[in-house]
Amino acid sequence: MSRFLFAILAALVMAGCTQAPVQPNSRVVPCMAPVACPTCPACPVAEPPRPAEKPLQAAEWSDLPGWNEDDPGTVFAALVASCKSLERQDQWKPVCASARALDDRNATALQAWFEAQFRPWALTNPDGSRSGLITGYYEPILKGSRTEGHGYAHPVFGPPDDMIVVELASLYPELKHLRLRGRVEGRKLVPYYSRAEWAPQESKRSPDALLWLADAIDFFFMQIQGSGQVQLTDGSRVRLNYADQNGHPYRSIGRWLIERGELKAEQASMQGIKTWAKANPSRLAELLNANPSLVFFRELPVEGSGPQGAMGLALTPERSLAVDPRHVPLGAPIWLATTRPNSEQALTRLMLAQDTGGAIRGVVRADFYWGSGPDAGKEAGKMRQQGRMWVLMPRSYQPPDAPNAPR
Repeated sequence: MSRFLFAILAALVMAGCTQAPVQPNSRVVPCMAPVACPTCPACPVAEPPRPAEKPLQAAEWSDLPGWNEDDPGTVFAALVASCKSLERQDQWKPVCASARALDDRNATALQAWFEAQFRPWALTNPDGSRSGLITGYYEPILKGSRTEGHGYAHPVFGPPDDMIVVELASLYPELKHLRLRGRVEGRKLVPYYSRAEWAPQESKRSPDALLWLADAIDFFFMQIQGSGQVQLTDGSRVRLNYADQNGHPYRSIGRWLIERGELKAEQASMQGIKTWAKANPSRLAELLNANPSLVFFRELPVEGSGPQGAMGLALTPERSLAVDPRHVPLGAPIWLATTRPNSEQALTRLMLAQDTGGAIRGVVRADFYWGSGPDAGKEAGKMRQQGRMWVLMPRSYQPPDAPNAPR
């Protein structure tokens, strides 16, 4: 849609110019000739846009750095659990049947099994590059209460009753990963409340709050992580898991601080942002409202290896990835080659694409799940590495127009 609007705008700007209008994605600046210009000789010929590379490129097992050094046992177990969902697709049925029947599950046997069942495909950006941003996330543990007061002033809400979710896939299959969220105002459907607009709503809706938390900035980061545990005043714990979102785009508050000269790029980690917030309490609302996105939660018991990911299965610490499902199939094994947070030390291992995230957009883009608690938070908060990814797909899989798949 944006390219279509851009083309219309370009045509309007070029009115009266006899040469062909500049195409969207052109590498030249459009001629801004006046309408009276009869020939517009200064207008350069637009360079045709370069076709985007396919997101999956055929690869060999030897391309995967460190492949023979990893023990895939944990990922194999998680893959078997994922088969309840995966085997609804015909291409996964033989893989899942073979996995359940496998007796020998030592590291060497499992590597041989993966090589027999899968083919590696290099994830490739539209410009042909194969490197992208790898960040980290975790499950925080916050202090909370069932009731307001005594230092617990920040309510947690489930999806509001007045928020309408519009599914577009039935009318526009190409938009199957997009949803519209809004509310009715008179006879119109308008965007749902942004974070800043929601703040006045909290007092009106306080009886509907699931829990009350002690720290606003910790609650904000829990929304970014998508889940968290809450230790209640009676000593028990519950888990809050992502239930829905207000429909507004995610905006980085770290980037907001950098653009305003409040922090340098290397300081804009989770820890750095929290330090700034404590030093500037009067500007906390301004900071948080820079991200209009707001997350709503559901309450779950604390069980399993981690919170539920996008597939409804427990995440596995240091083995689960959040990916962009437009390019990476959920449930697929991923070979990740990156480095440890703020380090040049290699981090290469088999992962499983089990989750998604509002900020995870692009082909070579992932969020590495570190686990629960403060130690996992330290690693996740400072992780902003470059990395490469290979998706492992069943041997029967063929992406569109891929005649050269390895056999």
